[in-house]
Formats: sequence, C-alpha cells, structure tokens
Amino acid sequence: MRTMALSLAFLALLPGCAATGDAPRLAADAPPSVAGGKSPLGAGYLGGGALPGGLDLIPPPPAQGSAALARDKEGAAAGVAQRGTPRWDLATADADLRPGRAAAAFSCTAGFVIDRDHAPALDRLLGRAMADLGMATGEVKKRYMRPRPFMENGQPSCTPTWEAALRRDGSYPSGHSSIGYGTALILAEIMPDRAAALIARGRAFGDSRRVCNVHWLSDIEEGRVVATATVMRLNADPAFAADLAAARAEVAKLRAQPAASVPDCAAEAQALGH
Repeated sequence: MRTMALSLAFLALLPGCAATGDAPRLAADAPPSVAGGKSPLGAGYLGGGALPGGLDLIPPPPAQGSAALARDKEGAAAGVAQRGTPRWDLATADADLRPGRAAAAFSCTAGFVIDRDHAPALDRLLGRAMADLGMATGEVKKRYMRPRPFMENGQPSCTPTWEAALRRDGSYPSGHSSIGYGTALILAEIMPDRAAALIARGRAFGDSRRVCNVHWLSDIEEGRVVATATVMRLNADPAFAADLAAARAEVAKLRAQPAASVPDCAAEAQALGH
C-alpha cells in the first residue's frame, strides 16, 4: 500500500494529470519506479513489472570501504563539478520522462524528429517499451534502497523539486539509465547503420543521472545490464515485435525522403563534445 500511495502522490502533484487514454504526464524528473511499486509511466508490453530474476542479474551495490564505492564517489564529484555547464543543462533535459521526451532525446542521433506527430509508430513503440525498461529495475531498487548521491554529499541535484520523491526511490540500479540504454538498443535494431552513435547517446542519457547528482556510476552501469535483459525479453513479445516492424517501416520511409523537420542539435553537440 505504501508504494501505491507514493505513486498516486506523484500523479496528484502533476498539473493536468487527470485520467485520459494516454500515459500520465510526469513532472520533468519523476522517478520511473517507486521502490518497485506501480509505475506512473503507463502500460508497457510486459505487464509493467520488475524484471524476473533481476536480483540474480546484477550484484549488490558497492560495499562500504570498497574501491568500487570510492570510484562512485569520485564520479559523483566530477558530475557536480559540471553544474552550470552545457553538460549540466543536457542532463537536466535528459531527466524529463514525460511521454515522448525520452524518445525525443534521440532525435539528433537519429537525424529526424522523434515524436507523435513526425513518427507516431516509433513514438508508440518507444513509449510502451519505456514503461518496461523503467519498471524492470523495481525489484532490485526495493531490495537495496540505496541512498542517492545528493543525500550523502549534500550538493544540489539538477532537479531539486523532486528530491523529496527521489529520497523514497532507491538509487540502484538507475531506471533512467535502463530507459536510455534500452531505447538506444531498440533504435539500433531499427537503424543498424546508426547503432554506434545511438548506443553512445544511450550511455550519455544514463550518465546524465551522474551529472545530475542523483545516481552513482555503478547505478548507471547496472541499469544498462537491466536494459539489455529487458530488451531481449521484449523481442520475444508478439505485440512488441509487431510494433517494431511498423516502426521500422515508418523510419525507412522517413529516412528515404528529405526531412520535413530537422532537430536543432547544436546545444547537444556542444554538451557532448561533438
């Protein structure tokens, strides 16, 4: 009941979040899961639950006094040092999990605008998969309830208005990292010629959480592992396979004709050093 109440509390805080046929409108940095409770991300392909066997898939978070924990703390300090830079701004944008936002983050890498108006089949595919990718981390998050970097180092995050909610959502592994990396893997299936660039953007999307001071480096890395396993499961789902085929056909048509709308990528390129 506690996790369900927290999920409902998130939604109650969001303006315009009345029940509709679409996924809920999230605040810019709403956590993708609430300690393994009901997802505010909408319905996925796999039932919106934690990834079965997740506790066997990844190890416990780094132990106190370990070299891995020292590495996590070094990474957090390096992230905080980027506050006020273009990379911090991109990390803030990458925190936004409202419908379509996570998918749109890959528009520059894809070479065309990814949204409901320009690529509806692709937007639908990625939106539903995002729910599974986010909630796949739930079982492990609930088991460890790892405190987040801003809770330990006392430095601000890039999304301060949601810090109270994030304190109640375990840090390990990162749901945002799972979403970003999983989205990249799916897009790489559709555009294999862009696979390297897409995967790199997926890594950067997850690493934005380190820059934001809300996830440790190991949270992000293990989020990629969860994403990989989740995408493998998605590929065995008939509904996902059908939507993937529709998105692949749609993208082929989009790429075969001059882009009607090209994303502005200068700020992203600067932030990522491209």
